[in-house]
Amino acid sequence: MGDAYLWTKTFHIVLVASWFAGLFYLPRIFVNMAQETNPEVNARLLGMADRLFRFMTILMVPAVVLGIVLWLHFGIGRDAGWMHPKLLFVLIILGYHHSCYTLLKKFRAGKNKRSHVWFRWFNEVPVVLLVIITAIVVIKP
Repeated sequence: MGDAYLWTKTFHIVLVASWFAGLFYLPRIFVNMAQETNPEVNARLLGMADRLFRFMTILMVPAVVLGIVLWLHFGIGRDAGWMHPKLLFVLIILGYHHSCYTLLKKFRAGKNKRSHVWFRWFNEVPVVLLVIITAIVVIKP
C-alpha cells in the first residue's frame, strides 16, 4: 500500500496509545479528587484534570480521523466482518471519553456524588475496552 499507508497507521497507533494513556490517568485523578478534603489540593487536582482532558481530546480527534482514513481511504477492514464490532467499541470508548467530561464538569461545579471506590471501578473500563478493541483488530474474528 505504500509509505502513506504505513505513516498513517503509525500515527494512528501512537495517537490512540497516547489518548488511552489519558483515559487511564484521568479517572485516577478523579479517585483522588473524590477522597480529597483539602480545598487547595482539590483545586490543584482539578487543574490537572482540566489540562489532561483538553490534551486527551486533542489526541483523540486525529486518532479517530486517521482511523477513518485507514478504513475509508486505504480500505482497512472495509469488507471485513470484524470492523463492525470494532467500530461499536470505538463508539463506546468515545462515549466513555464524553462521560469523563461530564464527570469533570460535576467536579468543577462541586456536585460530585460518587465515591473514590466508584471511580476506581470506572477507571477499569478503558482497560477492558482496549483489550477488546485490540483483540478484534489482531484476531479479526
